[in-house]
Amino acid sequence: MKIKNTNIENEFYLSQWIEGNLADTELKKLVSEDDFLAYKKLKKGIEVFCDLEQPLDTSFERILHRMDKKTKIRKLHLKWIASIAAMLLFFMGFYALINNNSVLNKSSFGEQKTIALLDNSKVILNAKSALNYSKKGWKNKREVFLNGEAFFQVEKGSTFTVKTKNGNITVLGTQFNVKSTDTFFEVICYEGKVRVVHNNKEYILNPTNSFRKINKNPIESLNYSRKKPTWTLGESTYRSVPLKYVIEDLEKQFNIQINSAKINNSSIYTGSFNHHKMDLAFKSVFDAMGLKYNKTASNIYILDN
Repeated sequence: MKIKNTNIENEFYLSQWIEGNLADTELKKLVSEDDFLAYKKLKKGIEVFCDLEQPLDTSFERILHRMDKKTKIRKLHLKWIASIAAMLLFFMGFYALINNNSVLNKSSFGEQKTIALLDNSKVILNAKSALNYSKKGWKNKREVFLNGEAFFQVEKGSTFTVKTKNGNITVLGTQFNVKSTDTFFEVICYEGKVRVVHNNKEYILNPTNSFRKINKNPIESLNYSRKKPTWTLGESTYRSVPLKYVIEDLEKQFNIQINSAKINNSSIYTGSFNHHKMDLAFKSVFDAMGLKYNKTASNIYILDN
């Protein structure tokens, strides 16, 4: 019987195999024969890449070294493994061997990236976010995978689905914002109607409605009067959000590290910060919360009361 897996499942198996948690024989049972052969070529390509592109980033070099020694490496986040694989496939020319219909878009620190999809739908990625989709069968199955935050302006047509680790969002044609990270899931509808499926439960959002689930807190429903998210205009805005998530967004926008071990980062923040001036952003957040901040090394800041 032919094995058919989703892209997400295949990426998971690939990451487990690279980590050493799956043997070749186990991987062969879980993926198609074509995918297995492609993954074997990818591993060979990694070895060649290592020889040709020294010196490498230290963390990446460590992974390659451990792969060569056939030892088990520590468990890594799936999206990090997937991004490494995607980079290698690009450099080695093996991307087409795995899925020549797959398109991956990623934004960097402090970057907003605008993407035009095949149906002229528009997606704006916020900083450090990723969007993946397949061109194959797009007309009948408009489906994308999101990790991070994005604002969608969807053209009318067949069902359009945004898949995230926290749940799925389905529309026909509308404008909405999705933010999905490890413990933060928020969907805001700006136009049309949005269906959110989270933990097998369905939620319908009309314009100005939102769905929000933060960590283990109860699901929240807030109303918004704006016509689009403020981050697309260079300013992140928050309503009763734990400071932890605001700090994460500051790190993504300014490519910095913020140590919050000395403070209570579960304190609730309501306000906004500017994406273009870090000193102003710090004042908007930390001064408002009565916090001190000191720079200890390059791009590393420590918060204190």
